[in-house]
Amino acid sequence: MKREIKFRAYSSHNHKMYPVSNIEWDIDGHIWVTADDGKNGIELIDEEAHLMQYTGLHDKNGREIYEGDVVKNEYGKVMEVQYDPRSAAFGVGDYYFGTIGSGKTLEVIGNIFENPELLEAQHE
Repeated sequence: MKREIKFRAYSSHNHKMYPVSNIEWDIDGHIWVTADDGKNGIELIDEEAHLMQYTGLHDKNGREIYEGDVVKNEYGKVMEVQYDPRSAAFGVGDYYFGTIGSGKTLEVIGNIFENPELLEAQHE
């Protein structure tokens, strides 16, 4: 079984989401991210680059689901996709992806950086 491992990064400086082509750590522990801007590529460092890992799953419309995505389930509940290091699994709310039908009932409606209001509206 082949598992696709990839990342995307949100640049807090450019306020844009980019696919990631390379991640490196320097001797001081700083993270350097090379992102694809459609031209020559750009480099992002540390707090400027918010990394999000691909879960390996697609939503009901075929869109890739990433950590940090905001999804809506079949009942209209809006949740954030998060990684739980204790279980080594991605999930939403109290459910891990293995127990919710591999994302087939979820719909990606945004992400926590570009659409934070989607989660704020759910908590009001």
